[in-house]
Amino acid sequence: MPILSQLLSAATEKLIPSDSARLDAEVLLAHALGKQRSYLYSHPEDSVDETILARYIFLIEKRQQGTPIAYLTGQKEFWSLSLTVNDTTLIPRPETELVVEQTLKKIPASASITIADLGTGSGAIALAIASERSHCHLIASDREHSSVLLAKQNAEQLGLKNIDFICTDWCHSFKANSLDIIVSNPPYIAENDPHLSSGDVRFEPLHALTAGPDGLNDLKQIIKQSVALLKPEGWLILEHGYDQQAAVQKLFQENEYANIETCHDLAGNPRVSLGKIKKPLIIS
Repeated sequence: MPILSQLLSAATEKLIPSDSARLDAEVLLAHALGKQRSYLYSHPEDSVDETILARYIFLIEKRQQGTPIAYLTGQKEFWSLSLTVNDTTLIPRPETELVVEQTLKKIPASASITIADLGTGSGAIALAIASERSHCHLIASDREHSSVLLAKQNAEQLGLKNIDFICTDWCHSFKANSLDIIVSNPPYIAENDPHLSSGDVRFEPLHALTAGPDGLNDLKQIIKQSVALLKPEGWLILEHGYDQQAAVQKLFQENEYANIETCHDLAGNPRVSLGKIKKPLIIS
């Protein structure tokens, strides 16, 4: 039977010309073995049995076809949290951590406020915030029942108790003036975008990627409907496409928001826009 170092070399060759060929080969072999990647370096002469070999060959073939690593391993790290993922939701991406970063800046460490994550998917954003602000109450919503179940599973695995889950479409099911912050990473890719036919997105659910001919349909709905749900001085924080900054800022301006700003991701792209709702406090 082949040894680990031989398997890695052969698999890497198969995955070239991918820039991550060696890393992918290592991650998948470690997954097939049920070990950490460090095990591959400390036991390069170990051999594998036929069952593990067959599993590894299957994984490498799937990766050759383009299946994302996260779907093959069922795991993805986000904000230092290990999340279970599957092909019913988007794979959490590093740039989305910017939503978490900007949200945490608005929440003092001891604050006790209510935050909604609309279209939570695997729960990445809501769980990251919940893990950092234990006194806050998170509500994670998604219109897909399978996503709600997955996000709830991740919360249970992480032992996070300050979060609830509901199955609903965007701003539905929330009471007026009930939320201090709304966050979302909604679909924002145009329906005919050529990027949909390349890379990992080919394997991700289309309903979680596209939003009309210009990619703005869901962003428009969230920005308009959030006005009624946010408390005075509440914040709306949204991820959007690199070329949608002007359109999103205009939508904020048209819907009673102030203190509007856009933050750039690590690649230098405008990625997250936020605004504070300005409306009078109603005293009953």
